[in-house]
Amino acid sequence: MNFKERNLKNNPDVKICASMISSYSVPSKPTVTLQPSWTQTYSGETVTVRWKVMAAVKLQHSWSQIFTGETITLRCEIQGGEGKVWKYEWTAPNTNSPPTSSEYRISRVSVSHSGDYRCRGSSDYLFTGWSDAFRLTVSFPSKPTVTLQPSWTQIYSGETVTVRCEIQGGEGAQWTYEWRAAKLNTPPTSNEYRIIRATESDSGGYSCRGRRDYFFSEWSDIITLTVSLTASNRPVVTLYPNWSEIYRGETITVRCEIHGGDTEWDYEWETNSMIKAPNQNEYRIRSASSSNSGNYRCKGRMKSSQHETTEWSDSVTLTVSDNEPRPVLTVSPSWLSPGASVTLNCEVEHPSAGWSFYWYKAVPDLSEKSSSYELLPDGSGTAQDSYIIHGQTHTAGYVCRAGRGDPEYHTDHSQPKFVWSAALTFKH
Repeated sequence: MNFKERNLKNNPDVKICASMISSYSVPSKPTVTLQPSWTQTYSGETVTVRWKVMAAVKLQHSWSQIFTGETITLRCEIQGGEGKVWKYEWTAPNTNSPPTSSEYRISRVSVSHSGDYRCRGSSDYLFTGWSDAFRLTVSFPSKPTVTLQPSWTQIYSGETVTVRCEIQGGEGAQWTYEWRAAKLNTPPTSNEYRIIRATESDSGGYSCRGRRDYFFSEWSDIITLTVSLTASNRPVVTLYPNWSEIYRGETITVRCEIHGGDTEWDYEWETNSMIKAPNQNEYRIRSASSSNSGNYRCKGRMKSSQHETTEWSDSVTLTVSDNEPRPVLTVSPSWLSPGASVTLNCEVEHPSAGWSFYWYKAVPDLSEKSSSYELLPDGSGTAQDSYIIHGQTHTAGYVCRAGRGDPEYHTDHSQPKFVWSAALTFKH
């Protein structure tokens, strides 16, 4: 903010008016203020006239989320300074030579670009104030997942199925979708499409990815759909959730599905686990243990004719580990200058298996020679395995843990990791 002063000494009973303002070369549409705020002054008094010109940082796109690898442009807009030729200054993280133009373009943005951006302008004797901080947060996009609704990977001719592309943590990101599919002459650009009256030619693998401008996510894993000409009543055993390893204490459902027809069934299970499944189509294990590990298969018996049975399904293997997973926390940087940003990363076994993350500050309890954990702001159940702390000014310790499932199963807390501040002070 810049101002000019004029000492009104030899002109009694002077009134400040708009004609006085017009004698200066100032930006159009300024905000004029007086200090003191009286509009009438007297001989010998001093009055200051200020023109308030504001700067603001704005993102070119109205995206709520920015992902690594994208190209973005920040603009410095000066309000009330129309008609002036401006020079620009920027303050920003992760840069040694900020631009001097009104635009700040970042190609292939990374997590280290997260932080506060400010700008201001200068023209002749006029300076704006520094803009309010624009907080930029850059995150890693999740790998997309293809799902089917209904969830059966085997259907029959004439049935309808919806194929959906889901990007966890990317909600509201204005994606355009690309598909690799068995039979798509004109692939859709939306996140789902419906196969009405499926035929055998719809059988095959389906995968997708998200696109935004020139940025692409990874391709999803392939999900294979099989369309059969005639219905078969051979059951299929499914696990929900279908994670490769289940930990002791988690909840999992083993389900026997007999697809096709309106027949009502009784169910029979065969398993080599230590605990037998009940004769129902679903077996819900509320607190799994290694005794539930084993192979499961099922068959159905018609309620209307107990002599009519299906074939046995293929076996599905359930593995329950008695080892409790413990995440590993890393911090970067571990030694920092005051006010810098710190990135926490929480690594857990089987990282794609539905984990969400919790972030804590370790608060030492000197009397107990231990620490308690204080949840960080917005640090409860995040989809991303990284968390950024802005404006770190002191030494601190952090821990993380992970959770998944319904009801949610939680890992133990990680070992604490410390971030050391270069601005240590010592009391004498």
